[in-house]
Amino acid sequence: MAKEQSFDVVSSVNMQEVDNAFQQSKKELTQRYDLKGSGAKLDLDKAAGKFTVTAPSDFVAGQVIDIVGSKLIKRGVDLGSVQWGNAQDAAGGNVVRVGTIVQGIDRDTAGKINKDIKAQKLKVKVQIEGDQLRVSSASRDTLQEVIAFLKSQDYGQPLQYVNYR
Repeated sequence: MAKEQSFDVVSSVNMQEVDNAFQQSKKELTQRYDLKGSGAKLDLDKAAGKFTVTAPSDFVAGQVIDIVGSKLIKRGVDLGSVQWGNAQDAAGGNVVRVGTIVQGIDRDTAGKINKDIKAQKLKVKVQIEGDQLRVSSASRDTLQEVIAFLKSQDYGQPLQYVNYR
């Protein structure tokens, strides 16, 4: 019998790169002419994995989010890993928007991925292990097919394929 091959499907973000992008964004906020005196503010709570944008209007908040997005892209962080909430009114006529950094695969998404892989009718086993999935098969080619299939799908968050052995 052939040895079982496997890989893990995870969704993780390098928080150091997120912090670097945050620092660069803050610096650009203080230097950019159109945002210099606007009162826009950007905060990052690393422990909770949340960005908080406070701005005088929804338009300015959008500008700040665009700056953060461009810095995240330059640092190699997928924009799908930050989910921005709707604008909420705050004190002083300001607007607050919160962006949550997605870490791990939740149960619903893991179940959907599992179901989609099984629908392909490939000879693989899929196990949900906490916030990741393990896909195993006797054939490496079959595992490559699963990776190619998953890359073609959109689950609302970036996926990485690790521990391929």
